[in-house]
Amino acid sequence: MDSSMSRALFAVFWALSAVAQAAESLPTPSGPPLSDDPTLKSFVKESLEGRPELTQVRAQVRAESERAPQVSALPDPTLSLGIQNDGFSGIQIGKMETSFLAVTASQTFPLAGKRGLRADVAHLGARSAEVDLQRALLSAEADVERAYLDLLLVRDQLALLGKLESLWTQSEGLARARYEAGEGTQSDLLRAQLERTRLRQRRWSLESDERRRVAALNRLRGHPLDEKVATERSVVDLPDPVQPDVGQAVAQAQNDSPELKKAMLVDKQAHHRVEMAKKERWPDLTVMAGLMPRWGDFPTMWQAAVSFNVPIWSTQKQARAVAENQARSDAAASGAETIRQVLRERIVERLAGLHGLVESNRLYRAGLLVQSEATVNSTLLQYQVGRVTFASVLEALVGYLNDRNGFLESIAAAQRIAIAQREISLEASGGGAAGLGGGAIPGAGGQATSGSSAASAPAQGVESGGGSSMTRM
Repeated sequence: MDSSMSRALFAVFWALSAVAQAAESLPTPSGPPLSDDPTLKSFVKESLEGRPELTQVRAQVRAESERAPQVSALPDPTLSLGIQNDGFSGIQIGKMETSFLAVTASQTFPLAGKRGLRADVAHLGARSAEVDLQRALLSAEADVERAYLDLLLVRDQLALLGKLESLWTQSEGLARARYEAGEGTQSDLLRAQLERTRLRQRRWSLESDERRRVAALNRLRGHPLDEKVATERSVVDLPDPVQPDVGQAVAQAQNDSPELKKAMLVDKQAHHRVEMAKKERWPDLTVMAGLMPRWGDFPTMWQAAVSFNVPIWSTQKQARAVAENQARSDAAASGAETIRQVLRERIVERLAGLHGLVESNRLYRAGLLVQSEATVNSTLLQYQVGRVTFASVLEALVGYLNDRNGFLESIAAAQRIAIAQREISLEASGGGAAGLGGGAIPGAGGQATSGSSAASAPAQGVESGGGSSMTRM
């Protein structure tokens, strides 16, 4: 048997071995979900205790809680001091009957029900501030979760880049051996060296991205920006989020949504303002009492009076105020309904995206990744014995990286959807499920594409606030 036949049989043997290995699948992650990660929990606790944004909102809650006692109190009484004197030649008190000092006090009493309505409006404002705090807490927790997830993702991508560097080193060695044996071309060797250089360039970019993610996470925790952050988990270790029933998810979101709660409070507050405006048509009562002491043989005089405002301009003022607040009440009711509709849309949108991502992740684990790696190994072995060209090696490596990085991005995208669900976010999704499209790949030179990778290109930002740049040159 000649050497070429031996090499062919050798390549076939290894190809069959690779196919046999591809029948295996990756184990399903059994660790705690992202929200129960002990490291993440400690980061969230630090953030909730130290973020100045939360301190600011808590102070606003305290400020709003002080308004109700103010608006429900009676108006301050008025004390007047005066003198009445006959003529300008001198003080005539005690000498003239109509000369005296005057001490007068008055107190305004709002119409029954006005103070209570004002207090109700202020209490609703305080409750709205508490809802703002609830939103701030949910968003603060979600910010830390996204920052932590992004850090895990970029570190996994660095590890993937290291594995790809190893494969390119192996490819360069094969190209060199074939070139020195006169069986390969110099362009194959040069292309392998070029791709290794590009990988080094890409590593610098990913390392810069990692430092940026660390700085972002440290700011949320209130730590020095350059402090090192140790992580023990990988994105691959995260189990896929649970897919809840759509109806239950919508009901839960509408029950817990801070935006909807606030809109309903604003609606209720607007109703109270309408009632207040109606009561403003009726005057408030002012009671006045005074003493006018006169010295000498003249007795002290006194006076008492009752006054009230006369709403003769009610058509331009009070009636318009009622109409204004009624319109605001209608707007608040429509705003609450808008939020309900948007919440339903966001839940359905996210759960649809989550379903696609979870199914995609199952396909990755069920054999796609193993098949992709087996394809690389088989192609390298066949190139070694001259059965395929270096272009096939390049295509296999591009497909492998697309598959591995697509898997990482798909897991991260599913986790971002789960974070948005816990945050009860009203933000729209930024993209679709993994599996369609793709970008330039480090180490691929932006020229070769893989047909097998069409089903594994990474999801780009299914939820805002995350995503790495592994696939962006």
